[in-house]
Amino acid sequence: MGNMMEYIKMAFKNITANKGRSFLTMLGIIIGIASVIMVMAVGDGAANAMNSEVAALGSGQISVYCSGDAEEAEEWITPEDLKAIQEQTEGVEGVTPYDSALGTTITGKGEFTVQLKGGSEALQKSVNYNIKRGAYFTESDVEEGSRVCAITDSDAKRLFGSDDVVGMDIELTVNGITGSYRIVGVMQQKENSGFVSYTYEGMPVSLDVPYTSFENFGWKSDSFYSATVFAGEEASGEKVAKDIIHLLETRHQCAGEDYYQIESFQDMIAELNGVLGIVTAFISCVAAISLIVGGIGVMNIMLVSVTERTREIGIRKSLGAKTSSILMQFLAEAAILTITGGIIGILLGLLGAVGACALMSSSMGSVIHPGLKVSTILGATLFSCGIGVFFGIYPARKAAKLSPIEALRRN
Repeated sequence: MGNMMEYIKMAFKNITANKGRSFLTMLGIIIGIASVIMVMAVGDGAANAMNSEVAALGSGQISVYCSGDAEEAEEWITPEDLKAIQEQTEGVEGVTPYDSALGTTITGKGEFTVQLKGGSEALQKSVNYNIKRGAYFTESDVEEGSRVCAITDSDAKRLFGSDDVVGMDIELTVNGITGSYRIVGVMQQKENSGFVSYTYEGMPVSLDVPYTSFENFGWKSDSFYSATVFAGEEASGEKVAKDIIHLLETRHQCAGEDYYQIESFQDMIAELNGVLGIVTAFISCVAAISLIVGGIGVMNIMLVSVTERTREIGIRKSLGAKTSSILMQFLAEAAILTITGGIIGILLGLLGAVGACALMSSSMGSVIHPGLKVSTILGATLFSCGIGVFFGIYPARKAAKLSPIEALRRN
């Protein structure tokens, strides 16, 4: 231990004797470590923010839809299927079919395309909105096929110039048939980050309506291509999904036909995280290339140091210094250079990650915190140490193998 401390002291002395050269040697390591830390922290922070938003939107949502084989066999999902799922599947809090239609309406603000989104009263669970005025349509509205609707405050302002529209009627034409819906509720979007956007310029006005009200426009709502099931927080999404498929196959007597497919929010989150992880890993690998360049720089400087200190090495060896002592002295110097560069790089990377997340937060109107993992910082530190030792081996071995006589002959 005493010898090691002596090697470290000598290494620090040699490094501080050439501060400018030592800093330039460390620069590649600093840039590489800082880049990797920054990219990993920002990537993890973005993933965490995205996961939080998707979870808030409805992590318990499970989409059930018909396969191509089911379409050919006309084994659609029926209202009776949805009722059975609601009543017979453990962990289910709500079920809604999904149906849609496009129409047009004319108000004092102009002509607009309108998208009717038909569902049960549980449809409210699938949207990232709170009720601002009035109320959402009810189960009795669905049973009676009432022509009532809920609209977002932004769409209400587009149509009427105000969101105080509860009780007003919207007259619209769908499939050549004209009818009207009474507004019973106005919804306001919940606070969310910029990862999930719900509006864009020129998009149709959206109305949430009871799916049974579509009968007023000439078609029956007795079969559906897809439905959304809402599982409770304590329920196992995988078990609920299996139970739903089993129930549908039993009711339609099509076991083993793969007529019905499942897609959950967990699957979507896993796919998004996988893509983001690949992108982050790729960028980190590109950034890590500078670590290799920095390691080569360390090796070059250490070779120069060996050349400059050849006579010193010769004197030490002639006085009895072992080959291992010379080797450890130069390895310690290379390791200290890279460790110091790594620490500085980690600090700069963390500062850079905080700054990048702040810029992203301000530009996207959301809050993104750097994803600081101890494993990432520890890995970067160990990697920088490994770079120093690896690229310091050759110069250290070259110094250790110098013949004392040949070393003393050199000026």
